[in-house]
Amino acid sequence: MNQAQEHVHPVVAEVTDRIAERSRESRAAYLARISAATSAAAGQPTRAAMGCGNLAHGFAACAGDDRLAMRGLRKPGIAIVSAYNDLLSAHQPLHEFPEWIKDSAREAGGVAQFAGGVPAMCDGITQGRAGMELSLFSRDVIAMATGVALSHDMFDGTLLLGVCDKIVPGLLIGALSFGHLPAMLVPAGPMTSGLPNKEKARIRQLYAEGKASREDLLEAESASYHSPGTCTFYGTANSNQLVVEVMGLHLPGASFVHPGTPLRKALTEEAGRRIVEISRGEEYTPLGQLVDERSVVNGLVALLATGGSTNHTLHLVAIAAAAGIQLTWDDFADLSAAVPLLASVYPNGSADINHFHAAGGVQFLVRTLLDAGLLHRDVKTIAGPGLDRYRQEPVLDGDKLTWREATSHSLDESVLRPVERPLADNGGLRMVEGNLGRAVIKVSAVAPENRAVEAPARVFSTQAEFDAAFRAGELDRDVVVVLRNQGPHANGMPELHGLTPALGVLMDRGYRVALLTDGRMSGASGKIPAAIHLTPEAAAGGPLARIADGDVVRLDTEAGTLEMRIDAAELDAREPSDGAPDETQWSGTGRELFAALRRNVGPADAGASVFGPMTPGHLGVTAPRTEASVGGPS
Repeated sequence: MNQAQEHVHPVVAEVTDRIAERSRESRAAYLARISAATSAAAGQPTRAAMGCGNLAHGFAACAGDDRLAMRGLRKPGIAIVSAYNDLLSAHQPLHEFPEWIKDSAREAGGVAQFAGGVPAMCDGITQGRAGMELSLFSRDVIAMATGVALSHDMFDGTLLLGVCDKIVPGLLIGALSFGHLPAMLVPAGPMTSGLPNKEKARIRQLYAEGKASREDLLEAESASYHSPGTCTFYGTANSNQLVVEVMGLHLPGASFVHPGTPLRKALTEEAGRRIVEISRGEEYTPLGQLVDERSVVNGLVALLATGGSTNHTLHLVAIAAAAGIQLTWDDFADLSAAVPLLASVYPNGSADINHFHAAGGVQFLVRTLLDAGLLHRDVKTIAGPGLDRYRQEPVLDGDKLTWREATSHSLDESVLRPVERPLADNGGLRMVEGNLGRAVIKVSAVAPENRAVEAPARVFSTQAEFDAAFRAGELDRDVVVVLRNQGPHANGMPELHGLTPALGVLMDRGYRVALLTDGRMSGASGKIPAAIHLTPEAAAGGPLARIADGDVVRLDTEAGTLEMRIDAAELDAREPSDGAPDETQWSGTGRELFAALRRNVGPADAGASVFGPMTPGHLGVTAPRTEASVGGPS
């Protein structure tokens, strides 16, 4: 890829180039597929190629001018695909959006229809319960549901309404299968700040020790999660918003505007107008061309610079694969070594996402990363060519939405820093590997003195086993807690937030503590060094299935190593544990409906996806690491 037209940091340029080279064939095949779909429309609305009976079904429920427009085959049709429900606080505001969008699309010369809903589950509600074992699989179900919504072939552009965890990646993966259509994500914004996240964590630890009551805990939780909007800590939901905005898939400045405000309504209405504009003519911007190697790297750099969610080591890989792009954990590791950490947002600090936004937010982040050459400037976005538009923030001038240049300096350097004065010289994610496999670790909230731990292992196969051992005092020592059979093949790879308070208690008692698991911790990974997403997973016969109580494990994030202190021949000779659930055990709470996905899911480093052999990892092959010198050790 030619970087001559823009100043790009050499590591960013080299990683981008090798992704492009690695993806040459798969990307070309993807672009050829969406080009063929574009050619089929021959410059007219997609529905022009439909038979009369098909078309009549498509506008039968329309009335008035919308009906005439759909029948007349002139105005573009816009699909609204929404993850609305009023169980999720982040998605409750989406209830009003479709009518606003329909009005603004009509004003811009298009017709918007609610094409389909997709499921949206709340990981906060299912945390530690059986339903959490469906959470990661819900991403691929959402992608398929998005495909069903768009399969009617009535549409020339798509608005994707969703915010949280698996939902935004699922919507994007589904829309990329229709990559000849322009598509835009429409966020809802965070709730206002409630009980500080550190105070919530303190109450959780007291409850884990039996020093706070259930009523105390419920009062703290409900003061934290208190209104419509996204949870305010920097977990996967808010990482989603930041990443996709820097990828150019939101309107500039749209991510962190509160729901229920005039500005949020104006941005939603503008999304309806803008999708009509980019669905045809000179501004035609198909999603499959916008999401290219450079935009994927931009999203990854933004994630690393802010210490974002570890879930994106799965999601970005799967999103990229849906566009024919082969992204690997080595790319994460080498970029992390070169990208400085610029944000301190809980769990990486005391501030919440509203403080980040007030300090300068995405707009200042884009400015400082662009000026340092750490982002690709020359990219396509839904706001037009070039990432410089994302230095601008939206404001209302009376009733009119406009954009102005955002702050050129951070308004609070305890929360957001320029590249010249980073919080750390490298990003918040690391990759570690050794005789136990490969894993991801988020270190942005881990104190430097806790980033290397060597201790005897204590092995568990369920969270309940761990809880019982903690309450019995059996873990009051230096320990590497091993929780296995939590990978995608075993039980759907649930998030394991419920371990955090107890592990925090052990660390506060002065013990050296680490967690090793083939499950997930997501964006809530905190002060405990947690090597997660370990692959190969135990249920697939990985070395984790052979570890035993008392085995000494060393996790060293600075050296990038994860080793069990055991002779290789002895490790290979051990019989693997038999703790993964079988078909009869993995049932209840709807889990039996997802058994086919569990049997066919790919490994964590290939995105833990059920969608075919899109990368070498799906074939059981790890791409050779030939660029080890790029960015230094991971």
